[in-house]
Amino acid sequence: MQSAHTFSIRSESRRSRYHLTDEQIRFFDENGYLVLRKWIPDDLLARLQEAAAAWIETGLHAGEDDPNASDYVFAQRPDGRVMFRVNYVHNKGQSASLELLGSPCVLAVAESLGGPNFVPTYESLVFKQKGDGAAIHWHQDAVHPRKYRIFNYDVYLDHSRADGGALRVLPKSQLQRQDICAVKDQWEWNPPGVVTVEMEPGDVLLHDVMIVHGSQKVEGKDLRRTIYYEFRAAEEILEEGPWDREWIDRRLRLLPVALKRHQQMYPNAEQFDWRISDEFRPDNSGDEEQELKIAHIVHTQGTFCSAGDAGRKQ
Repeated sequence: MQSAHTFSIRSESRRSRYHLTDEQIRFFDENGYLVLRKWIPDDLLARLQEAAAAWIETGLHAGEDDPNASDYVFAQRPDGRVMFRVNYVHNKGQSASLELLGSPCVLAVAESLGGPNFVPTYESLVFKQKGDGAAIHWHQDAVHPRKYRIFNYDVYLDHSRADGGALRVLPKSQLQRQDICAVKDQWEWNPPGVVTVEMEPGDVLLHDVMIVHGSQKVEGKDLRRTIYYEFRAAEEILEEGPWDREWIDRRLRLLPVALKRHQQMYPNAEQFDWRISDEFRPDNSGDEEQELKIAHIVHTQGTFCSAGDAGRKQ
């Protein structure tokens, strides 16, 4: 990680129990991932589990005339067509995703790694239905110059066990673009130093978007659902793209809505003190529904072994 644009919240200025410590930040920078155990409060976790079930049910029955039909992503498996992803979860009729986004358990972490001008850049639910044990092959989510941290905040809603296709990561692989085909051909699923990340409901995995990760095929797999939020610094987007200043402003408008939802639902809980720079503080459009889905159009490309996957995100 280059120092010029690296942001850290030092332990002496740690403002809440959800801000990362220097030790946690150092581990993340060195290894490309960090596990936060029992990080999501139980009541919020229950609402997220209910929301995820509703998103999946809606997606399975969405018709072609549904305005959100393209947000429900399907794949063709040997046994038939299955849904595995819901994009842009905030406008899908469940407030829990906004309550999560507005929570200090998310935003204090985002500030710890991204600095005060962090931007929520992606939000999705990725899942495997019961019995769908298809592999997620080794890949890097997005490759960038590494002047800034770009990271995913992964909330596990279900158990993820080693014998059930739990995620595998290659620590320190985030430091450069990797030859994914070489990793696959030489080591298959057991390269030196590989870590199998077992997770429980309410645990959070932070992963650098350049860490090599994947999960192997298993039979008889249980349901596994994970909510993914990606964060980048506004300064990084302005310098490296692929979006512009207007897009940053539109994405940042999510945060006042999310902060409000969290406070309304959990008035007696700790709230996040948002300290974004005046330079980036967004203007409120007054149209909340418009704020809930800001499409991407373009993405930062990742690395995969299949050429057909070259433009895929996460």
